[in-house]
Amino acid sequence: MSNIIAIVGRPNVGKSTLFNRLTESRKAIVDDFSGVTRDRHYGSAEWTNRQFTVIDTGGYVANSEDVFEAAIREQVIIAIEEATVLLFMVDVTTGITDLDDEIAQLLRRSKKPVFTVVNKVDNTQLQNEASVFYGFGLGEIYAISSMTGSGTGDLLDDVIEHFEDIPEDENALPKITIVGRPNVGKSSLINALIGKDRNIVTPIAGTTRDSIHIHYNQFGHEFMFIDTAGLRKKTKVKENIEFYSVMRTIKALEEADVVILMIDAVEGLESQDVNIFHLAEKNKKGILILVNKWDLIEKNSKTVNVFEDQIRQKLQPFTDVPIIFTSVVNKQRIFQAIEGALEVFKNRGKKIPTSKLNDVMLPIIEKYPPPALKGKYIKIKYITQINGTSPMFAFFCNLPQYIKEPYKRFIENKLRENFDFSGVPIQIYFRQK
Repeated sequence: MSNIIAIVGRPNVGKSTLFNRLTESRKAIVDDFSGVTRDRHYGSAEWTNRQFTVIDTGGYVANSEDVFEAAIREQVIIAIEEATVLLFMVDVTTGITDLDDEIAQLLRRSKKPVFTVVNKVDNTQLQNEASVFYGFGLGEIYAISSMTGSGTGDLLDDVIEHFEDIPEDENALPKITIVGRPNVGKSSLINALIGKDRNIVTPIAGTTRDSIHIHYNQFGHEFMFIDTAGLRKKTKVKENIEFYSVMRTIKALEEADVVILMIDAVEGLESQDVNIFHLAEKNKKGILILVNKWDLIEKNSKTVNVFEDQIRQKLQPFTDVPIIFTSVVNKQRIFQAIEGALEVFKNRGKKIPTSKLNDVMLPIIEKYPPPALKGKYIKIKYITQINGTSPMFAFFCNLPQYIKEPYKRFIENKLRENFDFSGVPIQIYFRQK
């Protein structure tokens, strides 16, 4: 299961800035104005070869103070329940506020490792002032500046000590998980596929309390379903049902080989779907998109193509993904979804012989070589596939450092054209010959 770090704290203490620094992205919008965003941000990060997921729990502003505090409190409760490690972020320039106290009280009751992170410590004067936060009684404090990144290395060194070791699974069956926003029809799909014939399908409780592994063996297909649907009582999750489901999704997603991203045909692809898609892509999982409730859409001969184009537009640059239109209620094309997912699984494990790779790719490269830089010509001599859980290719050349992103994308497109890698992220490396 995935290790999740959740950043909690009141608004405007710098959670998003730290999130951007840890995930090396600019995904979370940072502003001096508190509660700008209601989107949750989640991204992958890595420290000393340990992969983990970071969640930025946004505090959002509602009309009344009480609702506002309740909403933050609710998110913090969910984060405490689902995360591996909690970073409790406070601001040295404002000292301890009532809201900080309230969050600290919740954290003290939790059984999870909590790190008190004092942000905006930009000089030694402030370093001394940070000691006031020992008052929370949550153990060691970490003075950092998420703007400049100072102090984050020591923090992460200690954080990863608390990670759980993720067991390598012996089971060789493909693992498929269905993810998507609440009420998109995930549970209905699983029920429709399994039917009520439970003797063919055995739910095996997963390694953790969160996901059920269902062994599916029907109609000549055998695989493991990872189901996260409503296994535990939701802690008064009203406003934050989305946030809760995201926490669960991340765990299921990291365990799977193929992710079926289910979207609602009526609502289309929303920002949370795109986030989950990119998280699956970053984790090198196979992906298939399932558009449910297709029966509710007014259709003509062009509807499918227009809808597909809109989806691919939003998913750029990785658009080589199968899209299947279904209606779970009418049991329309649901088995096609499973066949598609197993096809993606096959593509993810595909190995291409070196000779074939060179025969196909070298003539293309010769015809369209990488653009010369500073009068230096780049020659790609040899290509091979690297062993890994997902497709990785090494291109050996004289000046790998001069090859730019557009050419890398060109190479990826040619690989996809000649060897079917539909639904699978490809990694390409240029190495010194």
